[in-house]
Amino acid sequence: MEPHVSTDTATACPTCGAAVTPGARFCEGCGAPLAGTDPSAPVPRHEPDEAGPISRPTNRQRVTAPEPAVRPCAACGGEVGPDLYCTTCGTKAPSPRDHYRESPAPWVAGVCDRGVRHTRNEDAMALFADPTPDGGRAVLVVCDGVSSSADSDTASLAAARAALEVLVPPLPRGLGTADSEDAAAAAVLSRAAAAANAAVIANSDPSSDNPASCTWVAAVLEGGTVRYAGLGDSRAYLLPDDGPGVQLTVDDSLAQELVDAGTPRTDAERSPTAHTIVRWLGLDAPDVRPRVGSARVEGPGWLLVCSDGLWNYASEPQALRAQVDAAGVTDPEGLALALVEWACAQGGRDNVTVALARVGSQWADSEVREDHG
Repeated sequence: MEPHVSTDTATACPTCGAAVTPGARFCEGCGAPLAGTDPSAPVPRHEPDEAGPISRPTNRQRVTAPEPAVRPCAACGGEVGPDLYCTTCGTKAPSPRDHYRESPAPWVAGVCDRGVRHTRNEDAMALFADPTPDGGRAVLVVCDGVSSSADSDTASLAAARAALEVLVPPLPRGLGTADSEDAAAAAVLSRAAAAANAAVIANSDPSSDNPASCTWVAAVLEGGTVRYAGLGDSRAYLLPDDGPGVQLTVDDSLAQELVDAGTPRTDAERSPTAHTIVRWLGLDAPDVRPRVGSARVEGPGWLLVCSDGLWNYASEPQALRAQVDAAGVTDPEGLALALVEWACAQGGRDNVTVALARVGSQWADSEVREDHG
């Protein structure tokens, strides 16, 4: 994720030459530590549990990292220490945070991956689903930490979990009218964004010149309707099996401002500042009220929530639909993994997160049982 808007003059990364903002600890282009940081210093991080889905902490609780499990070094067989370096040969072991998966139900799943070029995974996700899709609810939350900010990997995970806590209960129905129901749902989504923002702040160093920050997008599937909200440029899409797909969310980015001014989307998203965001979560966020909206599910298809690590390579809904078709996978976790692997094969220049829910009446219980035994 690119830095948010700053009046500071950008400098160049000494490793890859990409533009970086003053005070950034890591290069957005290659993930290398920048001048003034100690490459050998351990990076504060939260390690997902190595078995089972990530547990959700109470809102505003600071996320702390459990001790990594003792395991042998893949290079020499020695013991991997708590800092993930082998105590015998010094080889760094992969962190569980680099790649993790969640599948709360057979019809909902997600994959969060470090990508190819970054040295740590600053993306995060948190998912919920009822056991079956027939009348069931699903919640998909994705956050993308801003690489120029401190502790963005920890903060993004805390934000995703905090928002999920707010969105797991059924949405209120308001006073019974469509407008009242929309307003009630929008209020809950706004509370989820506020909870996510509080979690980011709780996991930030207030004395830092670059306090933790991240994007945030959430989608709630309930009763054939998708309610969604976002800040930054992580996105939600609805991709029907038949008919055109749609990008549900609208980016808060300089690229979107170019599009709004009449620049073709392809050109806007190729501009040097395309991924610079103008709204985000964090201590220095100017406004944490999300854009909200809703859409009806008219037939079978996919609800997809992702970070820009995926849509960097397939921004338009039809391009994403083509990759879904090319994967030839109907299992949500298998499809999420296929899309992540495809993004990495295109260069993987950013962290990649893909969360999916199978939507529509044709996703029968028999299909769930067949795909998952």
